Amino acid sequence: MSYTVSIKEEISNINSNKSELIAELSGYIRNNGDISKDKITMTTENNFIVERVTNTIKDIYDIKPTVKIIENLNFSKKNLYQITISENTNTILKTLGIVDDNNNYLDTVPNYIVGGNEEIRGYLRGVFNGVGSINDPKKSRYHMELLMSRPEESVFVQKLLNLFDLNAKILNRDKGYMIYIKEAEKISDFLKILGANKAVMYYEDVRVYRDKKNKTNRLNNCEQANMDKIIETATAQLEDIDVIEKNDGVVLLDDKVKEVLNYRKKYPEASLKELAEIISLETNKSITKSGLNHRLRKLKELADGFRKMNKGD
Repeated sequence: MSYTVSIKEEISNINSNKSELIAELSGYIRNNGDISKDKITMTTENNFIVERVTNTIKDIYDIKPTVKIIENLNFSKKNLYQITISENTNTILKTLGIVDDNNNYLDTVPNYIVGGNEEIRGYLRGVFNGVGSINDPKKSRYHMELLMSRPEESVFVQKLLNLFDLNAKILNRDKGYMIYIKEAEKISDFLKILGANKAVMYYEDVRVYRDKKNKTNRLNNCEQANMDKIIETATAQLEDIDVIEKNDGVVLLDDKVKEVLNYRKKYPEASLKELAEIISLETNKSITKSGLNHRLRKLKELADGFRKMNKGD
């Protein structure tokens, strides 16, 4: 079972009151319903959605929709279930806020359908069950999307999502409009809004694990970069010392700089901080990292002088 299917199954088993179920059914039919003059047809791969929709219609309207299995033309092995309502369709569409009193299609659902937070949550559950998907955070990047066919509906649903500060955005696609969320925390919040508590726990566990892993990788990369820098710096200092020694320049150095020269040769892989601590400990004469760096610069200046002189020769 995919992560998306597990979410849809969980939210399809939520106990909802009548107003929430009406909002949910409205969101589902608006985005996954084929409406004709005398019937409403919906198609799904999931039998739990079939049960949710048919039970809702039966409980609210005392009508039993017909369900049949049809051939799946998308090369999927799963069966397709077709739900058909052929009784009192005008009444159902009007009470769901899909058509007005003159049977004209409403571009957006009336406010009374989504009058409160719980009804909005119900509507979003219906939309997600119809056209939604969320990537499994363990297998792919963070991504939630709703694929919609009508521009007015996509803008309306985006506004509903952003009432909860989800930062949902819309992209035009060849076959419609995609509302999407890419921020991990916002997707987790969306799952909470749907009421998919088990899916939230799974999502958060994976997200925390990935965040820790990424943090560890960043720290390791940072440590490696620091080590590379230490080695690069020490190598350059040893090259300076080599130039000085080959040109018999050690006699030109004062005792403090000679001391640093000898300790750098003795501890070629030590960082400046470590080298300063070693010198202070072994000589009983305190030297700071800044003081050590000052003496190493004198080594470099002398070595550069020899390089310039030899180049002139």
